[in-house]
Amino acid sequence: QVQLVESGGGLVQAGGSLRLSCVGSANIFRTSFMGWYRQAPGTQRELVATITVSGATNYTDAAKGRFTISRDNAKNSMYLQMNSLNSEDTAVYYCNAVYRGYQIWGQGTRVTVSS
Repeated sequence: QVQLVESGGGLVQAGGSLRLSCVGSANIFRTSFMGWYRQAPGTQRELVATITVSGATNYTDAAKGRFTISRDNAKNSMYLQMNSLNSEDTAVYYCNAVYRGYQIWGQGTRVTVSS
């Protein structure tokens, strides 16, 4: 079964940190380009960061310098370390993989930053 499951969201004060996790099947992590996206209320889903199978990363301007994406293919896991959070980071965060040409999404984990 091809699926992704996120965890680690929650309520945090502005300036705080959270670490999101995404776990999935081994065949996804062995072969897939992956990333984190987020969707704030009333907005479209947007890219946060991406990571290749070998670990090369890329960040949007909103994430650069504050967020760190990483993956552990042996543990079938991907992470997003988020620091210096602010209210604009409030959103549902989604794990994504491009697997055999298909977009695979998790169910999302909600992050709420209180000011």
